[in-house]
Amino acid sequence: MSSPPTFRVTAADGAARAGVLMTPHGEVLTPAFMPVGTKATVKSVDPQELRGLGADIVLGNSYHLHFRPGAELIAELGGLHRFMAWDGPILTDSGGFQVFSLEGFRKVDDGGVEFQSHVDGGRRKLTPERAIEIQATLGSDIAMAFDHVIPGGADEATARDALDRTLQWLARCKQRHEQLQTSEQTLWPIIQGGTLPALRTESLDRIMELGPWTGIAIGGLSVGEPKDKMYQTIDVLEARLPPTLPRYLMGVGFPADLVAAVERGIDLFDCVAPTRGGRNGSAFTPEGTLNIRNAAYRTDDGALDPSCDCETCTTYSRGYLRHLFVAGELLGLRLLSLHNVRYLIRLAAERRAAIQRGGDAFATWAEDWRRRYQHTGVA
Repeated sequence: MSSPPTFRVTAADGAARAGVLMTPHGEVLTPAFMPVGTKATVKSVDPQELRGLGADIVLGNSYHLHFRPGAELIAELGGLHRFMAWDGPILTDSGGFQVFSLEGFRKVDDGGVEFQSHVDGGRRKLTPERAIEIQATLGSDIAMAFDHVIPGGADEATARDALDRTLQWLARCKQRHEQLQTSEQTLWPIIQGGTLPALRTESLDRIMELGPWTGIAIGGLSVGEPKDKMYQTIDVLEARLPPTLPRYLMGVGFPADLVAAVERGIDLFDCVAPTRGGRNGSAFTPEGTLNIRNAAYRTDDGALDPSCDCETCTTYSRGYLRHLFVAGELLGLRLLSLHNVRYLIRLAAERRAAIQRGGDAFATWAEDWRRRYQHTGVA
């Protein structure tokens, strides 16, 4: 039987940390970006390419995999790692965000959430226990607790209600996880509380009372709140988060946010932004985000990002990439997705290297990075 994940900080510069997360399927060097493979695939990028891009860990979503093709079928076919041909670490989200973002029928109570399936329109119910059972069946390395997600602008009463329910559900998630005796899989709790400092710190304190834990996540950010509120919320938590646990900021993946969050002591991130943006013609570059559909790139024979070592940037011109998008060719979507994933993984490696240098090197690196990145007016 494999051991659950362990984590150690190897260097620090201010609040920024570099570390190593050890899992049953290998190590993750932090800070790390986790490409999102919601339905057991990172859109348009295969597992060998992900390894080549430098990915250590990917994220899957138990809600989507539960409905299609089904966790039990995946287990029959060898578990999620074998099913998607990815032999590295996998973190699975519980489905809380997906359930609460569904349109149409949805009823929340202390028992769980009743909702309308996006697959067949039927009414279903997801409970904390069922969310844990699904993730145990999938066989991920890290399972996330089922939480009550609310919009970024929610009022205090709504945030309080969701916080209390999330903590009640966490206790049930922990109990079911322990009953299943999945010693090779670990469970991570999620801090909620909107953008209200008192609720966030209360959430953290109450979570720690239910421990011990091998990691901890901050949820309910990047869901519509102003950027400064997101940063302030992380600031409030940073000084109180246990230094020995890896810290996962859920659903955040734009470059400027990643840099700001690492400054505030965050270790892990995930987001669909690199592949979703890639499919829509948006590319991350050191100077900011560009839209490859722009007519200015029609005759541009330069690389998408001359500093990048990915297949897209070392092989194709901006003019060719623009042609692919204008012509509606699928290759364009794949090539920009490849680059965007590689950009965020390279960005993580640069941050890690700066932290390891010490002596305020990370602060200097971050200042220089922002000066260049915002040159085009893109934050």
